[in-house]
Amino acid sequence: MDSGDVRYRPETGCAALADLRHDSLTATAPPAERWLLIESRSAWPRQALTSLRNSSSGAELGDVVARRCRELRIRPVLIRRYGRVDLTVPRRWGLVDCRPGRELVRWGALPTDEHLLEVLAGKDSGLVSNEPVYLVCAHGRHDACCAVRGRPVAAALAAAYPGRTWECSHIGGDRFAANVVVLPHGLFYGHVTPARAVELAKQYDEGAVVPDLLRGSGAFVPPVQAAQHFARAAGHSPALGNLLPQTVEVLGEHRWRILLASANGLITVEVSARLDTVDARLTCAGSSPAQIRRFELHSLTTA
Repeated sequence: MDSGDVRYRPETGCAALADLRHDSLTATAPPAERWLLIESRSAWPRQALTSLRNSSSGAELGDVVARRCRELRIRPVLIRRYGRVDLTVPRRWGLVDCRPGRELVRWGALPTDEHLLEVLAGKDSGLVSNEPVYLVCAHGRHDACCAVRGRPVAAALAAAYPGRTWECSHIGGDRFAANVVVLPHGLFYGHVTPARAVELAKQYDEGAVVPDLLRGSGAFVPPVQAAQHFARAAGHSPALGNLLPQTVEVLGEHRWRILLASANGLITVEVSARLDTVDARLTCAGSSPAQIRRFELHSLTTA
């Protein structure tokens, strides 16, 4: 797509071009230790939270919710069911904790958008659910690739797991569409196809990740995500509870030593990161050139 052509074409969208460049998925999961899931049945604008109705005080409710979420270190997203929506069923909110050892999903009824403030204030704790949650980014007004690639993935997951699957608003990494987040462990997957979406859900039920599609867990900082990736690539188990970070040591600018606990003992991994300038658009609405962070492995030893 040249700079003067505003028409979207899937073969020249940001996701297709990232495929051609073989952009690495490694350690690209954005920080997201906790989530606020907001069921929304209206059209999603480019900035998702602006769809929330004004509060009684006259302030923009979306701004209020966003500010409170930043204070609590919670990531808010809009969610909706794939396909036809049953309007007789009340809308729902969800609160998800992805922090290791605290993984938990809670759901509650959402009678009005303003009720979100009650949820964030801890006045409505909802009910604990043992069911995982699959979020598929399908936010076409934010990036067309997310809708074009995300909706078939949402359809496949919804057919296999209708109660667990939701389309969601922007989660980051448009060029990795279709993007899927598996909660409550906060696993970000990229370049997911409909067939492989069901595979990663089945693997999650069996307590494992799918390494070649995994961007990382938002519960961990990127250097830890990178260390876990390199450990799995070296043959360590892809089990969910494996490779938990014990310490993260900063060795210098953009270099870290991470101690991971594995089933085979402690693993010490040294990684570094650099920014590469590429002649590419990282989103369909982005500009070129852009910068991509890449992680490198320097050493990996098992105690």
